[in-house]
Amino acid sequence: MGKREMPVLHRDDPGREPLVGHVKVTREDWLNVARDVLVSDGVAEVKVLALGQRLDVSRSSFYWYFKSRKHLLEALLDDWEARNTRTIVAQCALPATTITAAVGNFFACFLNPDLFDRGLDFAVREWSRRDGTVRRRIDQADRDRLDAVTAMFARQGYSDYEADVRARILYYMQLGYHALDVREPMQVRVDRLPGYLKGFTGQEATEEEIGRLTAYAFEQEART
Repeated sequence: MGKREMPVLHRDDPGREPLVGHVKVTREDWLNVARDVLVSDGVAEVKVLALGQRLDVSRSSFYWYFKSRKHLLEALLDDWEARNTRTIVAQCALPATTITAAVGNFFACFLNPDLFDRGLDFAVREWSRRDGTVRRRIDQADRDRLDAVTAMFARQGYSDYEADVRARILYYMQLGYHALDVREPMQVRVDRLPGYLKGFTGQEATEEEIGRLTAYAFEQEART
């Protein structure tokens, strides 16, 4: 009986379907468990063998989708950028008739875990303390996010200087809020919304804007 030819593995195709009969999990499954480990235990614990044990599959499944652990880590960084940076940029670019409504769109990122994964963001920041390449990606992500927030203010008529300063106040405050792991009832947070919006923008939000953002906040809280 002749030697059986091994199939060519198209590992770089993100949409590649699992090898039926041999692979029980998808590329997304590997990414999901790797993300969970990154957030809970740090990048040093993102190991192929340990991930396979969690998924109850052999390492051959991993190599169907990824060339190496390094390839997986690069995919994790791409996933982080898509989940956290691109969503902030997109939310800041949404049409808004007032700056207070625009800042409400920005706040939505930090109310809805589908728009911003704070655990993942700070796990990547912790990773960057030990990896210069990741540090550069963090720095670029912060620049991209700040550019988006600055442009949001500029579109509403703020000067270049004021847009730049207000963007930093808003962005650094929001990240600091999460870095400190502030825990307070949602009602307390929404009660401060009028003051927050006035402080960040210098403008009074309308009752409709406050009501819409408040309803959104409680809707997202009910999901979690």
